[in-house]
Amino acid sequence: MTYHATTPFGQRSVTAGLLKSAKAARGSAPIPKVDKWELFRQLCTGRLAFGVTDRDLTVLNALLSFLPEKTLQDAAQTTVFPSNRALGERAHGMAESTLRRHLGALVKAGLITRQDSPNGKRYVRRDRSGDITQAFGFDLRPLLVHARAISEAARAAEDATARRKELREMMILKKRDAFKLSEFGCAEGIAANWDEIFDTLALLQRKSRRKLDIDGLQALHDDVDKLLNKVQNILLETEEMSGTHSRSERHLQNSKPDTLESEHCLEKSKASPERPIQQPSTSAQDTIRAKPEIKIPLALVLKACPDLEPYSRDPIRQWSGLYDAAQLVRGMMGISRSAWDEATAAMGPECASAVVAGMLQRVDEINNPGGYLRSLTHKAQLGKFSPGPMIMSLLNRGEAQKS
Repeated sequence: MTYHATTPFGQRSVTAGLLKSAKAARGSAPIPKVDKWELFRQLCTGRLAFGVTDRDLTVLNALLSFLPEKTLQDAAQTTVFPSNRALGERAHGMAESTLRRHLGALVKAGLITRQDSPNGKRYVRRDRSGDITQAFGFDLRPLLVHARAISEAARAAEDATARRKELREMMILKKRDAFKLSEFGCAEGIAANWDEIFDTLALLQRKSRRKLDIDGLQALHDDVDKLLNKVQNILLETEEMSGTHSRSERHLQNSKPDTLESEHCLEKSKASPERPIQQPSTSAQDTIRAKPEIKIPLALVLKACPDLEPYSRDPIRQWSGLYDAAQLVRGMMGISRSAWDEATAAMGPECASAVVAGMLQRVDEINNPGGYLRSLTHKAQLGKFSPGPMIMSLLNRGEAQKS
């Protein structure tokens, strides 16, 4: 003879939510049985839909470990009755007061229900053959009742994660296009308010460093998309961009090359080895291929300035990769080409790249990145500046934040 009480033991009062949870726990399960650990993994993925934290799930994991069977079954015994001491040990040594708080959160979320005994203790009553006839503790059957909802929440969370990743990827690509097209238009003297466009790019870059939800990320992506369309329309309206494809191709090949070579140029060089691409021997790209003169190890720069690496097409293994990534983001930060050229000439490409990486790491604190770089360039020309202290300061600050 078994009876499931709906009222709690002791000073805990009856609430409408408690009665609703108790009724749902005794309702029909959508599926007869489910693997308890697979269901738990799905709950971890979709936990925000149920309003539980990772610490709550730690306690639920401990409760599930007391259930002997691997599956939750509708007709089987689903109540576990560990002591607080045993439960705390399996919850990685959690304090009893903390344990009670997380158990209450699981009950409130409707993932477990209490089966309180007459004296509030957790124990089990057995028949003469040793089979359980009544158990007082925590009933895990609500997990089986909510199995379908848990699975749907997990899929929704995975879809949202994939959507955020897709939005962020598209946003980065569109920012890159907007920046490079703006650089091209500015270098070619096309009439437009390029300073305003570069300022907007710098603002969008700062916003993209924040941890945004999917709605905020969508809004930021839309702003980047509008800016890219604006830049594209400016270029399409010019006489230089309205010629034939062949004329445009010759124009692009004769313009000042950027250090990031296009895929078209790379394919052409592979297809026509008898006509190698000629590059000025004094270019910054040739300089960075030589042995770096900077005294700071590249690995130290990357550790101190992790925000730069997402802008590199490939993992940064050499100083040339750092230079390419720094050249890409300097325009997004509002640093003009002339300021960048002066910095590379005064400091060397490696030092200038490390400085820009350090500036990106604390770009929210710099009101005028272009003017700041020119100031450092002037100090470097006088022999009064080295990027070493800047990098070490960022490294120390990062370590302090971790601790």
